[in-house]
Amino acid sequence: MQELVLKGRDIGFRYGSNYILDKCSFDIYKGDFSVITGPNGSGKSTLLKICLGLLKQQEGTVELFGKPIEKYSDWKNIGYMPQRVEAFNTRFPATVEEVVKAPLYSGSAFFSTNKKAINNIVEKSLSSVGMGDYKKRLIGRLSVGQQQRVFIAKALANNPAIIFMDEPTAGIDNKSEKEFYDLLYSLNRVEGITIIMVTHDYADVESMANRVFCLSNGTIDEKCEEVVRK
Repeated sequence: MQELVLKGRDIGFRYGSNYILDKCSFDIYKGDFSVITGPNGSGKSTLLKICLGLLKQQEGTVELFGKPIEKYSDWKNIGYMPQRVEAFNTRFPATVEEVVKAPLYSGSAFFSTNKKAINNIVEKSLSSVGMGDYKKRLIGRLSVGQQQRVFIAKALANNPAIIFMDEPTAGIDNKSEKEFYDLLYSLNRVEGITIIMVTHDYADVESMANRVFCLSNGTIDEKCEEVVRK
């Protein structure tokens, strides 16, 4: 029996009387490559942020690993890659390795004092995304595609079971986008990491996704939802 890692039931979110989401329900299982898609303004990013506890739904429930999102505390088990424009000020004079180290220093006291352990994790995370040779580079001097790989490495630093991504390929050229999706495919199918991605370009990930939720007018359109076990 598959492990249910994220469950939403009758989620509602509104600004004033204007519903952004209305009665959205879904199940996501361990090892899924799940896509939340739909037109601009359909509530995709809002739903993702509710699933991460960054926004509070006014109606319905969200459970992460069987716990209500309001009571979930094991956030090192969760990786999050926001939209690139929100993720990092690329003009800030930080190196690639400093960016990847950041979540480790905010974690346990062990990692805060054990530099060797931190360096090993940074090396492994960067190597897994093909950026091991760039650790001393300034993040702002990398291409957009390379920056996205670094942000993935940052999300991987705490060895998460799930990675949430919000429009991760925005601004990436076609070649870098294909390489990025190949990386996600490997993380999902080889490493077993559950991926939940918001994108409006579903056609680009159709061959990789096994669970798709199409938002239309604030609700999940059952005619558009596809569940294809691969």
